[in-house]
Amino acid sequence: MKTKLSFFASLLLGFLNNAACKPNIVLVMADDQGWGQTGYYNHPVLKTPNLDAMAANGLRFDRFYAGGPVCSPTRATVLTGRTHDRTGVFDHGYALRDQEKPLPRALKKAGYATGHFGKWHLNGLRGPGVPILKEDTHNPGAFGFDTWLSVTNFFDLDPVMSRKGEFEEFKGDSSEIIVDEALKFIGQQVADKKPFFTVIWYGTPHSPWMALDKDQEPFGELSEKSQKHYAELVAMDRSMGALRKGLKKLNVAKDTLVWFTSDNGGLPGFKPTTTGGLRDFKGSMYEGGLRVPAILEWPNGIESRITSHPAGAVDIFPTLAEIVGLPASSMLKPQDGVSLVPLFAKETGPRNKPLIFRSRNRMAVIDNNWKLLSLPGKGDRAKLELYNIVEDKAETNNLFSAKPSFAKKLSQHLDSARKSIEASVAGKDYPSGKLNPQPPRIFWTEVEAYRPHFKDWKKRPEYMSRLKKF
Repeated sequence: MKTKLSFFASLLLGFLNNAACKPNIVLVMADDQGWGQTGYYNHPVLKTPNLDAMAANGLRFDRFYAGGPVCSPTRATVLTGRTHDRTGVFDHGYALRDQEKPLPRALKKAGYATGHFGKWHLNGLRGPGVPILKEDTHNPGAFGFDTWLSVTNFFDLDPVMSRKGEFEEFKGDSSEIIVDEALKFIGQQVADKKPFFTVIWYGTPHSPWMALDKDQEPFGELSEKSQKHYAELVAMDRSMGALRKGLKKLNVAKDTLVWFTSDNGGLPGFKPTTTGGLRDFKGSMYEGGLRVPAILEWPNGIESRITSHPAGAVDIFPTLAEIVGLPASSMLKPQDGVSLVPLFAKETGPRNKPLIFRSRNRMAVIDNNWKLLSLPGKGDRAKLELYNIVEDKAETNNLFSAKPSFAKKLSQHLDSARKSIEASVAGKDYPSGKLNPQPPRIFWTEVEAYRPHFKDWKKRPEYMSRLKKF
């Protein structure tokens, strides 16, 4: 085994040193899938055979963290390698600052064809997903995507989407639709012999829960809401199978890096639970809100195994930058993630750079086995909690007083991170040192250009409640 690993490490090093080699890249993200919602974690009712196969053939991360506890923040982190508050995406529905240096723009400069398919949610619009306007200043194209078939937020059965500003209606499950469209894009790039960077951001299993009847059948013993929720995940898993099969059919599977994860922790109110025994759910800074499933499959670059190395969405950009050989100037500083390339061939020991999170006046720092939380307390004083999240993944035993050395070390790192993030929030990372005007965080019903569609959209179940008063 040691000889095999050494050979594989040498092979990977040689591959990365070959500047002419540019693997294809596909980033896939579920919307609200919890850490426990996979077959490979022995979920009591949900089967995910395609994710299981991907995990068996790739690098399965058992301790992978979203960029934040809700959706837009993680998407900003993936595209920048930065903790989301630095980018102006403080919560769901905020627009990504146009002063950031996004990953698709960097890969486009490196010769990649770039495409986005599915949920965007980085243009300042709230409410159920609607097709993105061509004139939207923060559409996917503005951040480096050549091709995009996208919606503002979550989307479900029979969606209406925007193909670079042209609205189109589709029939079927939303996960299968966007994978099918992504494969058409990929097929064209293969025919043109051009490397591709494809982003597939599902609307599943976010509310409102809408699923095909055939996918609900295995869950007849559950509540109607839970049936539809888990049925959406069945269809999403099936679409992952279609993606992997499509890449093989195009003869590019071995040289394509596919990275699957979720945008935040699972949802409350479902039985069986969504977070696999972790504490709390989406929106929380506890493990149930931040820890998510993640798999990285790349047959030519990764030896299949399971890792408990702590990693996260913040590491995606630095990792891809090293693989592709992007110049350091491609990434805006400070960067909060690290390259995981050394982890591809073997375990690398403790993580050298703690993971930091800031959301809604809360902060968290994860330093390997230890996690420090700073939560709003009485008055101006923060409530501090320290957990050993390897021995206590449910975060039941606060060790802040019992482990003063660890508490002090992480408190210092937290204070330093807070000051750095505050400087970023104020625009100090940008050459001008100032902030450009940003789109307001509003509901799309306030945008005049959407008004002509209200009459038709009132009939759509995902928009009914939003359009009642119009």
